[in-house]
Amino acid sequence: MIFNRESFTAVVLCCGMACISNAQNTGTPNQPAPASQAPPQAASPLSTPAITGPLQAVPPINFDAGPLGQLSVNGIISGIGLWQGNHVAGDNVAQAALSNGQIFLQKTTGWWQFYIQAGAYNIPSLGTPFLSTEKAITDLYGPVPVAYAKLVPGKNTTLQIGSLPTLMGAEYTFDFENMNIERGLLWNQENAINRGIQLNQTIGKFAASLSWNDGFYSNRYSWLSGSLTYTNGPHSVVFSGMGNLGKTAFQTLATPVQNNGTMYAVIYTYTKGNWIVQPYFQYSDVPTHPAIGIVRGASTSGGAVLVNRTLKHGLSLSGRGEYVSSTGTAATRAVNLLYGPGSDAWSLTLTPTYQFKRFFTRGDLSWVRAESFTAGDAFGSNGTNQNQPRAVVEAGFLF
Repeated sequence: MIFNRESFTAVVLCCGMACISNAQNTGTPNQPAPASQAPPQAASPLSTPAITGPLQAVPPINFDAGPLGQLSVNGIISGIGLWQGNHVAGDNVAQAALSNGQIFLQKTTGWWQFYIQAGAYNIPSLGTPFLSTEKAITDLYGPVPVAYAKLVPGKNTTLQIGSLPTLMGAEYTFDFENMNIERGLLWNQENAINRGIQLNQTIGKFAASLSWNDGFYSNRYSWLSGSLTYTNGPHSVVFSGMGNLGKTAFQTLATPVQNNGTMYAVIYTYTKGNWIVQPYFQYSDVPTHPAIGIVRGASTSGGAVLVNRTLKHGLSLSGRGEYVSSTGTAATRAVNLLYGPGSDAWSLTLTPTYQFKRFFTRGDLSWVRAESFTAGDAFGSNGTNQNQPRAVVEAGFLF
């Protein structure tokens, strides 16, 4: 997930996460009601796309698609407005855009399943220039950013093939999935979407995933990614790691120099009652490789804490604080992974949210500060200002 670095993937017959609902049974005690009297089964929200508060998913529309079986469809439409101080050259003080116009179609039952996510999206991120929705689609992941087939050979085993969400990081790619509208500084170091194959296995309280993919959407299949999750009651701990087993000079907006590196993260999540608390640590490294233009390698390390508190009457409040630092110096021509070699930065974000059934509105207030930056690589028209405040508002409907 990167903005200075990220991201159509041929629509492989896609697929979603398995959701199994239990039918409710009515009738007198010890005697089930006849099938003709049983009420229709109520639809419940699906687990894909994943949403980590504060927005709450709504039940999909289910329909019979003949030989395909029962399919489910839902989606989101929303718009954002953004104001920022100390914008960089080529950016603007105020922006407005369609942030989401997406449809999610999926089959969640049987031994073969699929998931297709298609439409328009915007991926605003702290400390990076705002990108229009049109450019986000054309320069990043196309109009079908996520699409995969899913095979279910066993109760606890699945195999996914196609364009997949990354296994790395605590924040998801699309804004409605996250606590805050804009993704954070640590997210900027990660990949967002990769194309490949992924094996998932659950054993008791452990869940593991292993993927062979193209990393930062490079279309070069030399990446190995994995994650291991332990869940016990309201607590979960995730260890994830990924790395490129090869090297390539290929770079685009979706495929930054980080495509030649490795990354690790440890994420703890506490979810209980009205609270979600999620601290995590992340480390990345891009090694020296002069043959592809990396004269001197560098690394980043940092941590963040994300918190969400659900209040009454559809209100909630989310916050995020984070810090990230990079190694290297300009004198040694180290690769720039932040705001110049050896720079560091921190950010604070506050996001109040209101949701009433399918309608929602929320806002971000954020501040990013760069330290030890290289002149020209920070904020402002000349890249010499170390601060960037932002205010973002978003409103839309989940359906």
